[in-house]
Amino acid sequence: MSQPDTEDLLARLGELEARIADMEARWEEPSVGSLVRRLVPPEARRHLRAARKEQLLAARAFIDHWIDRLEREPSPRPRRRERIELE
Repeated sequence: MSQPDTEDLLARLGELEARIADMEARWEEPSVGSLVRRLVPPEARRHLRAARKEQLLAARAFIDHWIDRLEREPSPRPRRRERIELE
């Protein structure tokens, strides 16, 4: 399985951020989103969003690491059964 290159990932990230912005713009006024926008200053929202993104990127890196490790390891050999005689 090949890894996507940086340009592909940045393009995808841009698409996802545009979709998120579109979804946020569609929220109706009495929603939780509008409450957050009124109570949380814009700079704080930017930091919170960046932190959320970093958590997701960390989760992706963790998952990618273990997928790569599974792909590198040979499949386990079946273990031979050992017969034990009881008296």
